[in-house]
Amino acid sequence: MFNTGNTGFMLIATSLVMLMTPGLAFFYGGLVSRKNVLSIMMQSFVSMGWTTILWVTVGFTMCFGKDVGGIIGNGQYLFLRSITINTAFLSNAGIPMLVFIAYQMMFAIITPALITGAFADRIRFKPYMIFLTLWLLFVYFPLVHMIWGGGILQQWGVLDFVDFAGGIVVHASAGFAALASVFFVGRRNVISKPHSIPLVALGTALLWFGWYGFNAGSELRVDAITASAFLNTDVAASFAAITWLILAMIFEKKPKILGMLTGAVAGLATITPAAGYVSVEAAMLIGIIASLVGYAAITYKNKKGWDDALDVWGVHGIGGYAGILLLGLFASTKMNPNGANGLLSGNGIFFLKEFVAVTSVAIYTFLFTYAALWLINKITHVRISEEADKEGLDKFEFDEEAYI
Repeated sequence: MFNTGNTGFMLIATSLVMLMTPGLAFFYGGLVSRKNVLSIMMQSFVSMGWTTILWVTVGFTMCFGKDVGGIIGNGQYLFLRSITINTAFLSNAGIPMLVFIAYQMMFAIITPALITGAFADRIRFKPYMIFLTLWLLFVYFPLVHMIWGGGILQQWGVLDFVDFAGGIVVHASAGFAALASVFFVGRRNVISKPHSIPLVALGTALLWFGWYGFNAGSELRVDAITASAFLNTDVAASFAAITWLILAMIFEKKPKILGMLTGAVAGLATITPAAGYVSVEAAMLIGIIASLVGYAAITYKNKKGWDDALDVWGVHGIGGYAGILLLGLFASTKMNPNGANGLLSGNGIFFLKEFVAVTSVAIYTFLFTYAALWLINKITHVRISEEADKEGLDKFEFDEEAYI
């Protein structure tokens, strides 16, 4: 009944995407000060537990239930009812529905965790949990339905073209939500330097490794497009890493390992929506452009004094946004017959749809995030107290310390 090769591949891809969230925890953990390491890591790891609970109870059906108004799915899969071990994935009978549920769940876990890098060192755990819940219910789940689950953007004709593996759903949404959180929470009292670049390097390695499952797995089967997405992922990350390294040498006068690692993640985020629809030559250009626009965004952010602590907006927000537009530029049916031609192939309408879709999502996620944090703050203070800031969140909130 099921294709064992495709099913086995998707189980591996699911495991790879799961590994990205611990990788993100290490990546962010190395970037913050010693006294806030556990706090930032907790915000990633707790998403693995709480998002899973939301996903299997209400999230999956909100994303992939029958369409309601183009915005959300109905309750047909509440608590995963009516799904058995023999239920096949609807658009690919070669894999069980349970595998698809698990794979998509890993995307849901990491997306809100990405946002946490923007407000590192400043948010209490209780309001974060409220925010995590609201953001999943009112941003992530509806976006998945609108783009991948039969909603309004799919009906508009962008499902298989605008977002191969999450440029809008994951990176643009998280990145612009991060920017809103920066504006609401404000600057840190003391801006610390990364306490452990080796931890950042470990986190980057895990993210890079997991991203093969993130992008190549989004084909949901093993074929030539899977191989293309896999190679494009690595090529874009590599070109972006070296481009960022060169930029550091030009503008900062020395090569920076932290910059190279940041560039790699920027390349990974930017290639994500385009991985299965562009040539390897386009992936090279996308990697280079990812670092150019990411470096420029972070430089601009620093000049404006926006305290996006771990550069979530510059890397993921701008990366995801640019990736969608670059897909609209470079996409070709020669690379994927099930895709679309981009602007360079004469399809200006496709490029316009890309622009409208990603811009609309960026605006909505920014506004909702700011409003949600404002509302939460009316219930319980979002920002940490001066006492907690002085003592450190690890000790104050959890009575634990990363280093003794």
